[in-house]
Amino acid sequence: RTGAAGAVAAKYLSARKEIVLGVIGTGRQAQAQVSAISRELKIRQIKVWGRNPAHVRKFADRFMEFPCHGASLEEACDCDLLVTTTPSRTPLIRSEWIHEGTHINAIGADAPGKEELDPALLQRAQVFVDDPAQAIHSGEINVPISQGMYNADDIAGTLGEVVIGKKKRAGSDTITIFDSTGLAIQDLAIAHIAMQHGKKTDLPFP
Repeated sequence: RTGAAGAVAAKYLSARKEIVLGVIGTGRQAQAQVSAISRELKIRQIKVWGRNPAHVRKFADRFMEFPCHGASLEEACDCDLLVTTTPSRTPLIRSEWIHEGTHINAIGADAPGKEELDPALLQRAQVFVDDPAQAIHSGEINVPISQGMYNADDIAGTLGEVVIGKKKRAGSDTITIFDSTGLAIQDLAIAHIAMQHGKKTDLPFP
């Protein structure tokens, strides 16, 4: 579900349809993001960073259909679309590493105290969220807001507003960020699809 939401954000907010993809983290969520994004955009290359070299190699082996290789944090940020999927509580991504026109799917921050991005980067970018109240509480913007380094009024809009055309990226050189926290409606949508197309199991009840 979160991978699908990231793919929707990439489809509508990426400045390019053919991309170099940077991936921070090598776990299941990183894999889900790559798989889903590949359905919407053409991936020319993947640069992946992870703390464990063995996990980086395993990740690259999983996506052998793309040129995929391990990179430093800074090298991975030299991309068209960056996906961050770590549980970090200190910023990993420095503002100066991100060039104009980059889109970022910020996935890892899903609880108070978590953050992956330099707060200075938020001030350079258009930040879109799935739900403002939830993002302020536990998304990528939660720590910068609590420390007075970002203002909730600066949120550019929601992903829903982008999809219906009410909001959009300001220009091809704009840095855009999707601050993903996850919505119950996404779970319901996935469940609806599963009920329509999956095999059903009748559960015995007294």
